[in-house]
Formats: sequence, C-alpha cells, structure tokens
Amino acid sequence: MVSTFDHHPSDAQRELWKNEQIELSERISWHDDQLDFDPETLNGLKYIGGVDLSFPENDFEHALACLSILSWPSLEVVHTSYLETELHLPYIAGFLAFREVEPLLKLLNKLKQEHPEFYPQVILVDGNGRLHPRTCGIACHLGVLSNLPTIGVAKNFLVIKDQDNDSGQPLISMSQVKQQARTQLLKRGDHLLLQTKEMIYGAALRTTDAAPNPIFISQGHRVSLKTALKITLACCQFRIPEPIRRADLDSRAYIRREERQRHREQ
Repeated sequence: MVSTFDHHPSDAQRELWKNEQIELSERISWHDDQLDFDPETLNGLKYIGGVDLSFPENDFEHALACLSILSWPSLEVVHTSYLETELHLPYIAGFLAFREVEPLLKLLNKLKQEHPEFYPQVILVDGNGRLHPRTCGIACHLGVLSNLPTIGVAKNFLVIKDQDNDSGQPLISMSQVKQQARTQLLKRGDHLLLQTKEMIYGAALRTTDAAPNPIFISQGHRVSLKTALKITLACCQFRIPEPIRRADLDSRAYIRREERQRHREQ
C-alpha cells in the first residue's frame, strides 16, 4: 500500500495552512461565550473532556487519539474512547492541528452520537490555543470546528515574535518565561501573564506546590483566560490537569496492551 505521508509539505501548502489559521482565528470567541455552567463558581459543570494523542515506539505514521471524560468535581473517569489513526504529516511547528485535529473531532462526533449524556461542557487540549504565532493553535482549531469551549494546556510554546517589525524580534520566549517563573511562581495557583503591549496570549501557571515548572494555559474558544486558569487549576492533582493526564496515561496503556497482544500472536 502506498503511503500518503507527506514528509516535506511545500511552502505553498504552508501558506494555505497559515491562511486557514488566520480565517479560523476570526471565528474564535475569547470570552465566556454561552457557557452552560457558572464560570465564577463552576456550578452546573458536570463533565470535562481531555484529549491527547499517543504514538507507538518508532512509528511516526500512526497514532492513538484518546478522549477522556471526567465528572466534576470528583474528577473520576466516566468515559474513555480511542481511535487508531494514520497520520499524513510529521510534526511541523505552528501547524499541529493539521496533523492531529481530525481524529479528535471524530472522537467527539462519535461520543455525541453514541453517548450524548457524557458530551463535555469544556475540553482541555494537549497543546496551545491563543499562545501561538497566529493566535490559532490546536485548542482554537478544535474549539471552532466542534463549537465547544476549549482550553490549551501545554508544556512549551513557540516564540511569539513582533509581526509588525521586519526583524521579527522575539517578544515572548520559553527561556524568558522560565527565568521569570523561577522567581515569581512560588506556590500553587501563582500565574504569570504572557503578554505584549497589544495582547495577552496566555499564562504560565504553577499547578502544585511540589512541581515548580509551570504549564502554559491559553484560551482555545468560548472561554476567558480567567476561566481557563480557574478550570485548569481545579483539575490539577498533579502538574498536568487530570483530563489530559488520563488521556495520556490511558492511551499509552492501550498501545502497550496492543503491542503485547501482537507479540503473543506472532
């Protein structure tokens, strides 16, 4: 079978992706938009989703997408679904959604059809949202296409550059933020806004007293940054919020089970 994996997308293809991101960004709501729960108290919040992709060892053309649904406030897993998927692109900085958003949308659509009672009111996405060079990371992409409130949760981010300056000077960088975090994020709940003169892109958030390294929170769609920070912190028993942590752990465990089964059958 001929592989459809495109190792080196053309410059023209990347320009098309950029234009699509710019168009999508115009449809994003950066506010608490038509939430069916109270963003201040979280009253009415019942189900939170987490999505992630895991990858078999030494296989860059296949992945396992996972959607975990947790009840609020217990943070108990009430539903998990998986989708084995064939990838068509490598990881390309700034274009993660074009590699990974399709299987996540399929999982959400399947859940809505088969178990609508567990359909999430907000989704935590393993990746950035507004904290992106074109303010349209995978959390935004997924939020707009699914019309669900989404929050970007990431362990790193791309450099935000001055788009109006020919030199493209870095305005927000990982090294700069990590240095500030060491002196400013001293306890659970402390956060540092990631902003320029024109825009607040997101925040570095310390989620536990035991883990000094922050995670990076940004709006995806239909939530304010204040609400994104509140929900993320409320979901953290460890450094990574439970909905994403469960999606990550459970998808890795699924891959290990499948690999053991294949070895037994050989």
